[in-house]
Amino acid sequence: MNALVINCSPVRTGATAEIVKIVTEKLSTKYHTKCICIDDYTFSFCKGCRACHDTAECIQRDDIPLIMGEFDRADLIVCVSPSYWADVPGQFKAFIDRCTPWCNTHEPHAAVDGGKRGYAIALRTGPGMKECERIIQSLEHFYGHLEIACCGSLGLCSVEYKEDVAPRRDEIMAFCDKM
Repeated sequence: MNALVINCSPVRTGATAEIVKIVTEKLSTKYHTKCICIDDYTFSFCKGCRACHDTAECIQRDDIPLIMGEFDRADLIVCVSPSYWADVPGQFKAFIDRCTPWCNTHEPHAAVDGGKRGYAIALRTGPGMKECERIIQSLEHFYGHLEIACCGSLGLCSVEYKEDVAPRRDEIMAFCDKM
């Protein structure tokens, strides 16, 4: 079984990356695990041309098919996202938009292999869970259109810096035990 853990933040060294590291280490005890950072790939914004609605392919040539190849190889996908103005970072939102060729809302559409399980982890600097819930909803909505089963989520409030993650390690590990 293969697991894919995605750092949805463009920051490779912050709190989100620290959570990705913990999740990857824990899942590596049960799965062949790969982690990626959305900022390691080059892609442009969706042009809104809808050509993919007719062809199931994007007219742009960039790294989106590479990322979707990682999705295809994974049995379990974990997206870890910080809050950027109460939602996923713009870089990850641009990725989601570019996944329209794989989206089940039009025919023809490309597709990742079936039977995948998706998990969402959201973090924010403030104390209220509502913002985490919004991020989780965005990630679950994305999974739904790729026909990835939403199997669990974790919201982490009051996490601003990498150092804020250590006291939450047991909570993160317990969440991973459910995967």
